[in-house]
Amino acid sequence: MHIDSIKNGVVIDHIKAGKCMDIYKHLELDKLDCTVAIIKNVSSKKMGRKDIIKIDSEMEVDLEVLGYIDPNITVNIIKNEKLCEKKKLTLPAMIKDVVKCKNPRCITTTEQDLPHIFKLTNAETETYRCIYCESKAK
Repeated sequence: MHIDSIKNGVVIDHIKAGKCMDIYKHLELDKLDCTVAIIKNVSSKKMGRKDIIKIDSEMEVDLEVLGYIDPNITVNIIKNEKLCEKKKLTLPAMIKDVVKCKNPRCITTTEQDLPHIFKLTNAETETYRCIYCESKAK
């Protein structure tokens, strides 16, 4: 398989195998008017298997969304076919409107304009809880 190199754009690497479509959806990559390559189940010495997303356009990437999906992801910024910046991610302390609260009794169910906000309550288990009702995300 041959995938062209990127002149100017973003490479999202070290994605847990099977998670690239979540990233595609959350970053709304389907709305871009450029080439987006999704490479699934690539062999990796470090991870066994991984996914990679290549975006052939300069864009701002929501690092909090990526950190929530998988904090081990690396984001590589490519300019003039060379790596110019490598961003390592961490779990964000809070996420807003990334996931919705599934508790039917949560205030976000009746108050449609209220943002869905979750705070990190346990970094070891990557547990996020709704700030309104304390329900777990994921």
